[in-house]
Amino acid sequence: MSVPTPSPAVRPARLGLLTTPLLIALIYNAISLLTLPFSGPTIRQVLADLSAATGEPALQISEAQIQTVLWLSFALTSALVLWLYFTRRAVLEGRRWGWVSTLVIAVLSLLVLPFGTVLGLIMLFGLFDREVQAYLRR
Repeated sequence: MSVPTPSPAVRPARLGLLTTPLLIALIYNAISLLTLPFSGPTIRQVLADLSAATGEPALQISEAQIQTVLWLSFALTSALVLWLYFTRRAVLEGRRWGWVSTLVIAVLSLLVLPFGTVLGLIMLFGLFDREVQAYLRR
């Protein structure tokens, strides 16, 4: 005799209020990650423009410092992309840690004006829906 498998819980309608902003943030950060290697000349141009606008002498940054900043940005953005991916997957599977992780992401998103604030508010609205909370307690 085999043990009957439990039927999967039906996903609540408002679960999309969590998964869609997470997917948008994931795609945005993945595109940002892809454009990062081409940011070196842009950093140099921004520093030159800043110097021209303020009338102050140009800030001298070595190529090694720029590369360090770009590699650090690459590592942090990669970690963020992985965090968003695994959080979205946990939410879709109904795992409890997905709720907590989404709460942290939503609160941090409030600081990123203007689109992050909107996405963070949408996620917070979806997080406190009773059906979503019940789904994410499995």
